[in-house]
Amino acid sequence: MVGRNGRNLIFIGMPGSGKSTIGVLVAKRLGMGFTDTDLLIQEQAGRTLQEIVDRDGYVALRQIEEQVLLALDVQNQVISTGGSAVYSDAAMQHLKRNGTVVFLDISLETVIHRIGDYSLRGISRRPDQSLAELFEERFALYTRYADLTVKGEGFNQDQLCEAIIRKL
Repeated sequence: MVGRNGRNLIFIGMPGSGKSTIGVLVAKRLGMGFTDTDLLIQEQAGRTLQEIVDRDGYVALRQIEEQVLLALDVQNQVISTGGSAVYSDAAMQHLKRNGTVVFLDISLETVIHRIGDYSLRGISRRPDQSLAELFEERFALYTRYADLTVKGEGFNQDQLCEAIIRKL
């Protein structure tokens, strides 16, 4: 069982999928710690994700994210990753070695509804890339790395937590 043997639970998915919100709730229910890698990136860089993208570009954000993920050495944690964590195969393999990867799968419409003006979210995307194109590109990566996929819509937070815990 995740947690009982020091293994981690890693959430992946689009911005707005609930990785941080649900991650905290699942950590509480399972008696695990919680790590939000977006916060670790901001702490290391001394800037917000959006400031990194604005000043240095999306590739710089992905590079910092990869460094943070590769340096992560934790046990018994629920880890909420940034939506672009899946662009680094090395980082994902590192996380999978001591954890179960859960893809919180939501529709593009739900992403748009939940995040609104995505230009303010520090989303790592090419300047010419639409949110729909980004969604499609990432969906393939999320499904590649997921050990299990949980539909992240149509439930309240408690129901979603229960669905995840049951699947473990």
